[in-house]
Amino acid sequence: MTLEFHQVDFRYSRKSNLFSSFELRIDSPATVLLGPNGAGKSTLMALAASQLAPRRGTVSWRGRGPAGRGGRAAYRRAVAWLPQQVTPVPGLSVREQVAYCGWLKGMSRAAAWHASATALDRVGLAELADRGSHQLSGGQLRRMGIAGCLAHHSELILMDEPTAGLDPAQRGMFRALVEELAAEVNLIVSTHQTEDLAEIYRQVVVLDRGAVRFQGGAAEFHALGTGRADGTDGATASAEAAYAHLVEREV
Repeated sequence: MTLEFHQVDFRYSRKSNLFSSFELRIDSPATVLLGPNGAGKSTLMALAASQLAPRRGTVSWRGRGPAGRGGRAAYRRAVAWLPQQVTPVPGLSVREQVAYCGWLKGMSRAAAWHASATALDRVGLAELADRGSHQLSGGQLRRMGIAGCLAHHSELILMDEPTAGLDPAQRGMFRALVEELAAEVNLIVSTHQTEDLAEIYRQVVVLDRGAVRFQGGAAEFHALGTGRADGTDGATASAEAAYAHLVEREV
């Protein structure tokens, strides 16, 4: 169960690479990708989802990559992406949009429609299945997006800043859902907020300026903040201290 980036180069302009000979191997079922805004998290997630292609190098999941038309389709069935903004499709109900996601991944209409009901129930939106997707709140849209990922039985779900813009109650509900999902599917969640570093994540990766500053277990990450938290106890304080130490130091 490994997502691997090997010798990846990527840039948006001719001036400089955001990633240069980038190497990363993620083999944990629940990983949080931490990093400040502009660190390259969203780009890395888009590369992992095959929405972007590297200039050089390879991206693979379980040893298979998105090369070729058939390879890309199979890869995208296995690897699902929840971007920062989940956009409702005009004219579609919540269930129709989730079923549409399954159909886009190669499921038959009947199979996608059947799977959509199960997926919506899984994320707590079954009662809103017939509501217009444009009527959902921000938190509900994120959950609908996850249902779309679950409908086609993806093996890995990539979530890019999934709690951005949510109020505290919505954030708590979303974290509880992620905790439940972590027992069933592989997850990689990117964020710049250390308060999202819940106990469910077995591995922490810190990315800054296109480079990995840390990769290890959650306990190891928190240990980096011990004695740096200005006398404040608690996991949140140690996570903030460890994070600040990693992204601010000279490398």
